[in-house]
Amino acid sequence: MPSAQQLLGLIKSHAQGDEDRFVALTVQMAASEERKGHIRLAEQLRSLAEEASRRNSTKAAKGKTVPIVAPRGELAQLVSASYPKTRLSHMILDPETNSGLRRIVKEHWQRWKLQEHGLAPRNKLLLVGPPGSGKTMTASALAGETGLPLFTVLLHGVITKYMGETAAKLRLVFDAIAETKGVYLFDELDALASQRGAGNDVGEARRALNSFLQFLDEDHNDSLLVATTNHPELLDKALFRRFHLIMEYKIPSGTLLIDTIRARLAMFPLDSIEWDLVVEAGAGLSSAEIIRAAEDAARDAVIEDRVAPETSDLLAALRARHTTFRLG
Repeated sequence: MPSAQQLLGLIKSHAQGDEDRFVALTVQMAASEERKGHIRLAEQLRSLAEEASRRNSTKAAKGKTVPIVAPRGELAQLVSASYPKTRLSHMILDPETNSGLRRIVKEHWQRWKLQEHGLAPRNKLLLVGPPGSGKTMTASALAGETGLPLFTVLLHGVITKYMGETAAKLRLVFDAIAETKGVYLFDELDALASQRGAGNDVGEARRALNSFLQFLDEDHNDSLLVATTNHPELLDKALFRRFHLIMEYKIPSGTLLIDTIRARLAMFPLDSIEWDLVVEAGAGLSSAEIIRAAEDAARDAVIEDRVAPETSDLLAALRARHTTFRLG
């Protein structure tokens, strides 16, 4: 059960109207109870924290000129909103990446503690890696962990060929970032922020990039900004220093590949699988492709009334995914 000190902290934060601290303490208590094996209580505490966080976001949005929680007008063409249930525990990540993301979540929940020392949580992340490696899912997991809405910036709606129009749309998005707390995803950022001076560079593209860099510099709020790219070599070099944390996502191999399959097929007994052969067959595939291959193998086993997929099922499914990848 929660300690007396934790309960006092909750009561004090509620009495003082410090809702962010109230939610942060609730999440800390959930983590503490989970470590003690009180899974049901931990889930209830996290559910309460999410509900309180959503209520706070809704209150903050009221009276704003840009009601982004339910985008309307021009903003609806630039941003889509959702409330993901994804957690970092749902992802198979290498230890370094997992630790870095959990640190970001912890900084978010304990913002008040950092602010007491003149500090602020890191809130600009750049995720780099091949397609299907989990970058976009990470943004969903960060939203799920923090209890914040996920706002996906629709770059195809932001980027135009008309002079000054892209910058104006970016301003609208960044105004929303400042007004309504959330996790904001700029997926495939290279579409917006490719290098100045590139062969296909035009005046409007330079203006859009310069505006984006300026908006990043001016951004000092509580929202989390997550950008992703499959092609870091295309990004303008000035962009990298604007982010507080740059994380590299890699193609899973070895133990990580095995863990990915085991996690997806957790309901099947896999003791007879020859993992060395599976790791060799899955080399070079993304996490998403490995998961799809595992699902294909499981479907075959279920349809044929077998208890679990066999090594041959996984090998065939992984090789088929390699063929699909080459054709794509």
